[in-house]
This record gives sequence, C-alpha cells and structure tokens, in this order.
Amino acid sequence: MRTITSFALAAIAGIALAAVPMAKAQISISIGAEPSCPYGYYDYAPYRCSPSGYYGPSYFNGGAFIGVGPWFHGANEFHGTVNNRYDPQHGYKGSMPKNGDKADSRGKTSAFKGNEERDGRGNRTDGKGKK
Repeated sequence: MRTITSFALAAIAGIALAAVPMAKAQISISIGAEPSCPYGYYDYAPYRCSPSGYYGPSYFNGGAFIGVGPWFHGANEFHGTVNNRYDPQHGYKGSMPKNGDKADSRGKTSAFKGNEERDGRGNRTDGKGKK
C-alpha cells in the first residue's frame, strides 16, 4: 500500500511540474542614468563622484571620462591606473566634486601617480591587464 501511495504522489508531482510553464533565466536590472561627474566614479556602489586624482589618464579620452562601473562597455583587455589614496574606503577625507562640476585636468596628466591597476570593472590587475 505504501508503494502505491508513493507512486501516486510522485505521478501527481510529475504532472504538476510538467504543467507549469518554464520561465526564461534572464534578469534585467535598471539602475537609471549614469551620474554626471567630472572625474569618474568609484567601481563599487554607490558610484559617487570621485575626487581629482583617483583615476589616471588611461581612463580619459580627449578629456572625457570613458567610464567604470556597471555602464562600462570598454574593451575586455582595458586596464588603467587608479590612486586609491583618494578613495574614502582607504581613508580619504578630502573634498569631493559635485555632480555637474567640471574637471580641471590642466597639467595633471603627467603628474598622476597611481598605486593600483584596474580593469575598469573594479577588478585589480597585475599591470598587464590580467587579474
């Protein structure tokens, strides 16, 4: 009797699972528009504006920040230098730019001294683009 009951329950469960439509495994998250910052963004949430000197010249093209964060769609082999001493998670307590501020990058490109390589998606690299 126990075998028949187990078989009946298994058959009912199988029929119920077969009748449920399959859902596609695609997730879409909308985080809104990119913030407008003069120097770029941290590569971790909440992606606040970064102070001058956090990102090196490799993150800029013609004076325009090319991006990091969830909207970064650059080449997979991209890597650039950051100076994490300007990062609040590393103890920086200085002034921060506001949305809409303009970057003053005159003469700062050659003076930039980074201390870490990143791939633009928040991952440290070995300086050759490898993680």
